Amino acid sequence: MRITICENKIELGSQAAAMGRHYIRSAIQKTGKANVAFVTGTSQLEMLRALRTMEIDWSKVNIFLLDEFIGIPDGHKASSETFLKENFINYLPSVGSFHPISRSEDTEKTLTEMNALMKDYPLDVTFICIGENGHLAFNDPPADFDATDPYITVELERRSRRQQVGEGWFSNIDEVPTKAITMSIHEIISSKNIICSCPDQRKAKAVAMCIFDDLSPATPCTALRRTQSSLYLDRQSSCLILRDGRRN
Repeated sequence: MRITICENKIELGSQAAAMGRHYIRSAIQKTGKANVAFVTGTSQLEMLRALRTMEIDWSKVNIFLLDEFIGIPDGHKASSETFLKENFINYLPSVGSFHPISRSEDTEKTLTEMNALMKDYPLDVTFICIGENGHLAFNDPPADFDATDPYITVELERRSRRQQVGEGWFSNIDEVPTKAITMSIHEIISSKNIICSCPDQRKAKAVAMCIFDDLSPATPCTALRRTQSSLYLDRQSSCLILRDGRRN
């Protein structure tokens, strides 16, 4: 894992986006296309704002989401599809394709369709973050490290649902769905390139967990240590990692 500590979240977003541009353009140069997956949420805003201004032939990029809530209505502000459209896709002149995850309660149908689709789109670049409880996408602890399907259905941990309220996507925890579809750990770490943008003080303990804790389903973010991922932090999110500050 390559760790870059930036002065602030704006610099973090710019550096992470520049690395993303490099990987995306390299994939296009090699194969004529790039398959790219995005996580959503406030941690990704600065990176997305920088990336959408960069010179990339988006008409050759196929875009996927890492997760989506089950059962929320079309256009809900917490929907990953809504977030990525409003903060990224709507700013691009065109994209090769965009494959949102259905929010339908018929999860079996959604999983069948998405998992079949992913066989034809091996991921070149995945943009991700670490959740406050150490999750990757919506793989909350204890995560399923053995699932090999690209997408799986998961039950959301209470801490994960509280994070959604804290970020302002829902008014209270009772509004937050208890189930979601998420890209599996196996699929995430199979991506050729992983860029993890993780700013803010509230992520500091999770960042320390990722770097210092034993590799375990109880700490899903530690799976990133199996990869050559690029972890971008700001001063606030990196405050515990020069040494394991949790032990003081």
